[in-house]
Amino acid sequence: MKKYDLMVIGMGPAGMAVSAMGAAMGLSVVSFEKHKVGGECLNCGCIPSKALLKAGQALHTARNLEKYGITAELTLNDFDPMGVVRTKIDNINNKKMMSVFEKVHLVREEAEFIDDRTVHAGGEDYTAEKIFIGAGTEPFIPPIPGIKEVPDILTNTNMFQLEKMPVTLTIIGGGAIGSEMAQAFTRLGTKVSMIHMDPHLVPVGDAEAAQVLEETFRNEGITVHNGAKIESASMEDGQVVVRAGKVVLKSERLLVAAGRKPVLEPLKLENAGIEYTKKGITVDSYMRTSKKHIYAVGDCNGQNLFSHAAMHQGMLALMHAVSPFSMPFLKRERYVVPWSVFTEPEVAQVGLTEKQAHEKGLNIEVIKKDYRSYGRTVADGHPEGFIKIVTDSGGRIYGATIVGENASELIHEWTMAIQYKKKMHHLMMMQHSFPSISMINKMITENWMMEKMKTPWLQKLIKKLV
Repeated sequence: MKKYDLMVIGMGPAGMAVSAMGAAMGLSVVSFEKHKVGGECLNCGCIPSKALLKAGQALHTARNLEKYGITAELTLNDFDPMGVVRTKIDNINNKKMMSVFEKVHLVREEAEFIDDRTVHAGGEDYTAEKIFIGAGTEPFIPPIPGIKEVPDILTNTNMFQLEKMPVTLTIIGGGAIGSEMAQAFTRLGTKVSMIHMDPHLVPVGDAEAAQVLEETFRNEGITVHNGAKIESASMEDGQVVVRAGKVVLKSERLLVAAGRKPVLEPLKLENAGIEYTKKGITVDSYMRTSKKHIYAVGDCNGQNLFSHAAMHQGMLALMHAVSPFSMPFLKRERYVVPWSVFTEPEVAQVGLTEKQAHEKGLNIEVIKKDYRSYGRTVADGHPEGFIKIVTDSGGRIYGATIVGENASELIHEWTMAIQYKKKMHHLMMMQHSFPSISMINKMITENWMMEKMKTPWLQKLIKKLV
């Protein structure tokens, strides 16, 4: 029996955080990863997808040089976008990246629980004082009649291994992965159709932001079918056929981006008495499972399916595990979780959307500023989009929606404000470098304040004071 201070099952973002930090603390760490270090995010998720998006963006920009008064001849005979993506990922997965884990005993085997203190992997038994499960998730294939008969369905796990781009592609799912890949594949020459059951793209976000994205998609030739109930998927004459009422989509390949499901069966959690549901492993606010020395961090607990949330949970759980006290600041609930979709325009959100605030019955004010009202975004050639803040009469910030250039960067100022209970006037009084894109964050707070200045009693008071 091999004994360690910490045991980590799964080396995705959460497991990497626990392993690296634990080793840096001087603790002995054993980590298990059957596949590749980095998990889906690094190897077949958010990182390669950004590389593919960047390739598509570069090609899209080159094709549209004429709007800048530039004419250029474009040849793409030797362009292999997926090859570019694979090369970049190989470069990231080099010895320099792995050197962070040189003090971690990495076992490249699948781990399973023998009991709540013992894990078996590769013919060996291991035990540790604290155990962290970061098993992650895998693509969910919806139970659509006939879909199991469709060969070579693409998901994020295998699409980056394509040797050539398909001529036509149907995407099931309108969330982040579906939207990002629809634009990337389209810009790289594929004719794309999207279909999903929700009322708009990126359904967890703001409806108005989705409208901006959908308009861009239409202009780029992407067909979007919202609110569709898919009745069947089949192969006919060598093509994938997806049917939803009167909508019939035919394509060379099918990409399914319809959500995720936790990978729990191989762990044999029952042997350890760890409680779980179909959504994931049950945890408390400190990420502890029903066995208090065992933590479940990242996607496998079903809380927030984002890589940054997984890393954060790993950090908090480890801090809790080495602390003699259950300090409130280590609770998961204390921290708001922003998210971004890296299409062009980008979509980003933190806190409540306008719809969610109304559903909660909050007495809110909504202030919105269009990108085209700011000279910098117009000069950059990206006037599409807006910033929308859900606030109240006193300036408390409930949520922020941004759709437009650099939305994924701009959202963090609002994340900080919500997390640390700063109000609109706090952001207004902070100087922003002009003409940075972030100036639009300050400008919307100034607009909010100017609206306050229109109050009749306040205007009367000001006149008396002048």
